[in-house]
Amino acid sequence: MTPPSLPIDATPPLNPALASFSIETAFFEEYMGNQSYPNNLSQNLFENLKERTGVPAEEAALSNFIDSTGALVNTTLGPQFWNSVKLLPEGTTIVMTLDLESLNYTGTLDMAEAAWMGLGSRQISRFEIGNEPDQYYLDLDAQNYTATWEPWTVNISKALGIDYPEFQVGATAIDPLWPYNTPQADAQFDCVSALAAGANDGHTVMTCSEHTYQYSVCDPTRAAVATLTNLVNHTRLADPVSTAFAPNLDLMPLLLVNSILSPCSGQANVSNTFGQAMWLLDTTLYAASINVSRVYVHQGGPLALQSSTQLNHGGLSLYNLWYPVDNQNGPIQVFPAYSAYLFVTEAIGYSKSLRLSNIFPGRQANGSSITTAGGDPSAGQISVYGFWDENSTDSYDYPTKLALLNLELYNQTEFISSSQYHDRHICVFAEGDSRSNGQEADSPRS
Repeated sequence: MTPPSLPIDATPPLNPALASFSIETAFFEEYMGNQSYPNNLSQNLFENLKERTGVPAEEAALSNFIDSTGALVNTTLGPQFWNSVKLLPEGTTIVMTLDLESLNYTGTLDMAEAAWMGLGSRQISRFEIGNEPDQYYLDLDAQNYTATWEPWTVNISKALGIDYPEFQVGATAIDPLWPYNTPQADAQFDCVSALAAGANDGHTVMTCSEHTYQYSVCDPTRAAVATLTNLVNHTRLADPVSTAFAPNLDLMPLLLVNSILSPCSGQANVSNTFGQAMWLLDTTLYAASINVSRVYVHQGGPLALQSSTQLNHGGLSLYNLWYPVDNQNGPIQVFPAYSAYLFVTEAIGYSKSLRLSNIFPGRQANGSSITTAGGDPSAGQISVYGFWDENSTDSYDYPTKLALLNLELYNQTEFISSSQYHDRHICVFAEGDSRSNGQEADSPRS
């Protein structure tokens, strides 16, 4: 199964901040606290990830329903908000969302100036004007989005004295059409069509982002199929990621933002289980394998305006990697899904020259995930990734690490009543092919 040499589809060197976060603006202080009362749990969990790579996860301050202050409607950002941001590990950079929906350039510029003054150029990695603009009542398409977005980025850059690309384009939420190389797909509003319409004519675009949501619980019909059996399967999770990014493979750095399992705040006994850890791990590694630079897992709480029929109201979301404060959905705790990001950062380590390939089941020439009919006899239950370090001796001859993911569902209740036992593992084997040189852990049961 393991290729003897570096595959031709291997990624460029992985970004050490591959495992990143998007934190809902309105819940940022719940996560980080303030200067008088910092949230030590969140600080420690972020530091744990940084310790493994030497580089902190990147944070995107995002909101689906923002006004000219860059926050949820009825949420006000003041000077102390920037002090909460500064409680993140040293070196953490921020993607700051700015308002587009109100078409109020003055308010958007004011927010950009406040963020630039509050955090500075070292901490602000990029600005993103508009979050999920394809969801606005404005009925935007690539052309009228670009007609507003592009001159705003040029003018804000001039106002802040920025002479380099500092903006993130796209951030659309509707799943791209498949196959992607059709007139209908080309016409769809997304990162690719915005760039084709001239979004980077002012040379202000640094990155391109797309949002992906799998198995919504925003209404009872969709919630009924948001099960572990459906979710924790390589083919099912890889298909939407491939669809979102297959046409973008040769573009600027690509980001997968708001990567969450079961939008509208998650499904009990699904999003808060070890099953989500396996889903997040495979999603992150697979996205990296098709040249996505960073994956941002979303953290926050139920949004009142998402859906009139959504299952969750109040508290923090069930898909969060941890609860930083007590809330109506549970006490302070760390969920199994956090281990997925520990796995990713442990696998990358301090290397700045680690390249990745999805060895099994791989993907077809058109960018889609391999289905059972296309050569995956495991039916989505097995996923294998190889890591090649360009700076290691004989690095092109064999992978320096292997990640083997067994996605087969394990139900502890069924196991207790069964006489059969099958050991389940998720592994990283390091430096060659010897088990004794690697790291291995029994996977917690989902």
